[in-house]
Amino acid sequence: MNLNDLKLLSPEIFLSLSSLFLLVLSLSKVDAKKIINLSIISLIITILLVCNLWFGWLFEPSTKNSLLGSFTSDKFSLFFKLLILLASLITVFGSFQYFISERTKNYFGEFISLIFLSVVGMMLLVSSTELITIYVSLELSALPIIVLLSIHRSKLGIESGIKFFILSAFSSAILLYGFIYLYGLTGSTNLLLIQEYISKMSLTEGSTFIKYGLIVSIVLIIAGFSFKMAIVPWQMWIPDVYQGAPTPVAAFLSVASKSSAFAVIIRIFYTSFSNEDLMLDWSLIFAVLAAITMTLGNLFALNQKNIKRLLGYSTIAQAGYILIGLAAIPGTNSINFSGIQGSMYYLAGYLFTNMSIFIVITIIITRTKDETIDGLSGFIKISPVYSIILLVGLLSLIGMPPTVGFMSKVIIFGFAINSGYPWLALVGVVNSVLAAFYYLRIIRFIVFEEPPKDKLTQVHLLRNNRTILAGAICSILVLLLGIIPFILLEMSKKAINFI
Repeated sequence: MNLNDLKLLSPEIFLSLSSLFLLVLSLSKVDAKKIINLSIISLIITILLVCNLWFGWLFEPSTKNSLLGSFTSDKFSLFFKLLILLASLITVFGSFQYFISERTKNYFGEFISLIFLSVVGMMLLVSSTELITIYVSLELSALPIIVLLSIHRSKLGIESGIKFFILSAFSSAILLYGFIYLYGLTGSTNLLLIQEYISKMSLTEGSTFIKYGLIVSIVLIIAGFSFKMAIVPWQMWIPDVYQGAPTPVAAFLSVASKSSAFAVIIRIFYTSFSNEDLMLDWSLIFAVLAAITMTLGNLFALNQKNIKRLLGYSTIAQAGYILIGLAAIPGTNSINFSGIQGSMYYLAGYLFTNMSIFIVITIIITRTKDETIDGLSGFIKISPVYSIILLVGLLSLIGMPPTVGFMSKVIIFGFAINSGYPWLALVGVVNSVLAAFYYLRIIRFIVFEEPPKDKLTQVHLLRNNRTILAGAICSILVLLLGIIPFILLEMSKKAINFI
């Protein structure tokens, strides 16, 4: 490893060392508030290191590749690293009260350290350009989450951890088989070399075996990553895990895990499988999966009474919307940018939308121990500030203007139409109407119902400046990025230059 490699890996190295340092401090009985403050500072420094690699403030690496070509620090990976780190920062900052609560204070150091280690795995995953590195990074990001899900040792928590572990192992095995097929057909694990080999093959003339072999590999790779992306039929773990997981972990999973999985699958498919014939095949697969995923996610969410389970089904439906961008392959029409730019914009908007909701849900559940939607009755009369933050997030999930959720759907559906999938855009619109039913039901409870005297009357006692600040920033960005979408669209356009 040379100096250039250290520069490119500086965010991952710093965050790994911070994780170990914070764990040692927690074992030394240092005050919990100081350790949480240090963790927030560590995340901010890591974000600045990522920004430095984007803008070149202090140093600029001589090349974007390192570790013998298995790792890259291009703007595409940096974009997703920022999303993952922002999700982590908002989770820790907005859940400050949760980390110092009676339930968590005895192992808050392990809690934060495990989040950091999972983030490091996700950051390595989005920068990986080689199959073995991708697989190892994927496991590094998943293993800490298994512990985080069960960290409270509750019945639901242990159950969710076991389910996540079993399904994660099963999906990893399927993914590994897909990688093995791909290696057997091309003789390489490097994504660019795989692309070169496939480009030299004639997939339409006398190479039926190779073409179908590649399709089998594509199907297995999609199935393997569908677990982390919450795509049907690998979505079954989401509701149970979200219900049993600590609320900050559910918030972290809903954005960070999804972002890293979408990033790596975009890199694989738009690098290795960029052959025109193959693109038409996997584009159709993504389109069908998007339609099924968003439909099933919304249908199952309709009758949910537990708010965390409902948000679990909601995140399945959101994954279907994001998948539309992957199906909208570039080049089918004369358009300025590809569908993955829409997916990247959607993911960034979803980050702030979902985090604003989970910040408020965390504070309510911490205080009332009530996870039902009925428990939100009359919440606006108890805490107008938290209610406004929650309402802005819910309106964005519905897709109401001028929120980022509205612009995200307009952009993503437009890409579907321009790419020859008007039926997919129609399915998306119908699903948006369907989703509005259960989101508006939550809003009805918050705004129009009377508050139960025995549950929410003391939520104001947990009012914390950090929580309000984190929620307010998320809500402002939800509105700002909806009114001025060009900031994120321009960033994502610069990030997809690897294609």
